[in-house]
Amino acid sequence: MTYRKVNYEDVEQVSSAMHFLSDPLETEQVGVTVARCDPGWNSKPHDHTENGHEEVYVLIEGKATVIIDDEPVAMETGDALWIPPSSTRQIRNGDAESAFVLVSAPSIAEEDGDNGEWSLSGFAG
Repeated sequence: MTYRKVNYEDVEQVSSAMHFLSDPLETEQVGVTVARCDPGWNSKPHDHTENGHEEVYVLIEGKATVIIDDEPVAMETGDALWIPPSSTRQIRNGDAESAFVLVSAPSIAEEDGDNGEWSLSGFAG
């Protein structure tokens, strides 16, 4: 089989919001989490300095605030937010449920002969 499939609702919820999908999907270089945040829910402030992972938070439902290095960033459905590894981040949910898809991966380091850009060959669209 060349793919793995899982429904996030079948993955045990952690911290009353997070469904970590990397283990059941057996990913090697990317972390994927679905966060269904109850009203008033807050994540723990953290960074990814130790593992060098950058993250993208995509709000797919509702409104919420993400605190980046003590700066509140208001988010609405459809907003995407990139966060560098060294920045402290925390989700603070408002009065209604919200839902995020959180993606993390090691930063792309420039190597000899590499301009640091993604190769778009092979991508349709």
